[in-house]
Amino acid sequence: MTLDDLTIETLAERLESCQLQVRDTHRITDDFPGMDWEDAYAVQAAILARKLARGRRLAGLKAGLTSMAKMKQMGVTSPVFGWMTDDYTVPHGGEVRTAELIHPRVEPEIAFVLKKPLRGPGCHIAAVLEATDFVLPGIEVIDSRYKDFKFDLKSVVADNTSAARFVVGGQPARVDAVDLRTVGVVLEKNGEPVAFGAGAAVLGHPATAIAELANHLGRRGQEIPAGTLILSGGITEAVPVRAGDHVCLHVQGMGSTSLRFV
Repeated sequence: MTLDDLTIETLAERLESCQLQVRDTHRITDDFPGMDWEDAYAVQAAILARKLARGRRLAGLKAGLTSMAKMKQMGVTSPVFGWMTDDYTVPHGGEVRTAELIHPRVEPEIAFVLKKPLRGPGCHIAAVLEATDFVLPGIEVIDSRYKDFKFDLKSVVADNTSAARFVVGGQPARVDAVDLRTVGVVLEKNGEPVAFGAGAAVLGHPATAIAELANHLGRRGQEIPAGTLILSGGITEAVPVRAGDHVCLHVQGMGSTSLRFV
């Protein structure tokens, strides 16, 4: 690490304040170009600690920038990881207030729910599938706190990978009942298809993202507990949304889930 504890806390306060006050900021690496990966994840962890101290609960984990389309869109080459607290949760078919967001976008995902804990390093697809209780459709709403949605990888990690809201729904499916590599997804906005993809767009298999998350946490002496909900990463490019938009995700063999922006 290159940043001291005071700087990490200051950056965490800055980024969380941008989220809570619905305003953007410039990339933190513009101010601290020498910050490393541990610094970025330390800022992310400090934001979570601030929320938990105010009574929020951890609602799940997430992988980000896992699809080739997403990596190309954002100009990066590696996945990143983050978390979601209970205030990010949207009920199936529920509403998202755009006044609480800066420049929201949506992306279709496959959500995993674990029945057993996962720990790395050395976690792999087979271990993820064996530990998974079920999978189901999920829509993540991302909302970078950086101006014009432009960032580098360390800045977005510090900003908790642009996490903002999420919804899951549909029909939970066992992993042995669906081929997660070939399963098709269609994302609709206002009744019109706007993005198409298949599970293999996420690192070749969406369970790979979960394994990489377990390995990431394992290197830090942590594990993914049983019962955890995990978003495995966007299957397509992120789609901009605004007030009045209705977004619905259909996943082959898993039904659909939706939300509305007001």
